[in-house]
Amino acid sequence: MTSLTHLDDDGRARMVDVGGKPVTRRIAIAEGRLDTTAEVVALVRSDGLKKADVLPTARIAGISGAKRTSELIPLAHIVPLDAVSIDFGFEESAVTIRATVSTTARTGIEMEALTAVAIAGLTLHDMVKAVDPAAQLGGIHLVEKRGGKRGVWRADAAADLVDPAHHPGAAIVLVASTRAAA
Repeated sequence: MTSLTHLDDDGRARMVDVGGKPVTRRIAIAEGRLDTTAEVVALVRSDGLKKADVLPTARIAGISGAKRTSELIPLAHIVPLDAVSIDFGFEESAVTIRATVSTTARTGIEMEALTAVAIAGLTLHDMVKAVDPAAQLGGIHLVEKRGGKRGVWRADAAADLVDPAHHPGAAIVLVASTRAAA
């Protein structure tokens, strides 16, 4: 197991020094889902909710969330973002959320992609809660990252490396990710 980079030699939290790392093009993709009812999915798709412009509002919220990640995650670096895109998909009783974030910087942007999905999903929940207060946001996970010293990492390729004893829900998340991509 690798050591935790956000801890100093005495075990105290610290911000990682990225000053010596090369500037590279980096991309992170994250996904999540809002599980709800088929009726709510139909209303979101047709823009039929009383709170209008549901998807554009959630998209803007997700982009804003990515831009403000360093304010929300205490040890995250302030990273200049080149682009953020938020895409939605529809299943019978779920709205899927996918964020793609890119930068040219010294550090990765996984947290920005994950934050974008979380904030877009929370906004969707806020928009549908009057119709379905039991809607559930979940399954937020990193799908892929590119750039930096590790090159390309994909969750589907890492599935064989996951030890269920240490990550009991990981297999379920990876299966859901594979289904969403199909």
